Amino acid sequence: MFKQILFLSLILISSFVYSQTKQYEAPDYKIIRENIENKDSEFYYPKLMNQLKASDTLITDDQYKYLYFGYTFQKEYHPYQISEEEKKLTKYFQSQDLKKSDYAEIIKISNAALKEFPLNLRVMNFLAYIYHLDGNEAMSKKISHNFYGLFGAIFRSGDGKDCNSGFHVITVSHEYVVMNVLQLETLSQSLDGNCDYLSLEKGKYKLPGVYFNITKLKEKGFGFGF
Repeated sequence: MFKQILFLSLILISSFVYSQTKQYEAPDYKIIRENIENKDSEFYYPKLMNQLKASDTLITDDQYKYLYFGYTFQKEYHPYQISEEEKKLTKYFQSQDLKKSDYAEIIKISNAALKEFPLNLRVMNFLAYIYHLDGNEAMSKKISHNFYGLFGAIFRSGDGKDCNSGFHVITVSHEYVVMNVLQLETLSQSLDGNCDYLSLEKGKYKLPGVYFNITKLKEKGFGFGF
């Protein structure tokens, strides 16, 4: 399903190669909320969201962090909800033979899905891939830039070794985006306190599994959809 990841530059992917020694900083949600609600802050959320929607390539790593984790304080935040537009993409996600005649429709549906959930990494990655196939490299690179900017916010939020240092995510689907970008094959998923634990094949990787902090999802209650 996520083979589309591989079309992106290997150099870009390698900059996020999984390492047990990488530096990370868990998001401070109190500080994030204060800044995204401050109109004089560079992290004022409406301004950041407008930059994202405009595919502004000058968004900084810190701004992506506030964009990603700050979304949990928006009234539109529904971590277990899948839009009707995204559901329309299911057959294309699963297709092994995408047709050029489908590209325009996929682009239309994907952009509609991103209007409903601008941080939908699964759709964002797929859209970048379709733009690439359709020969629109400029748009592909812009969407890819945002994808990896937001992905970087997750990746720098933890190391995944245990629940105390789990990667922070705002939807369960983003766990699988991370696993696929890092090219880690998941065997099973289970709940461990405030974390989802995704186990890996024994002996195949450096770790037996990866932890994802889902504190913000639990605050919204458990639901279904991913």
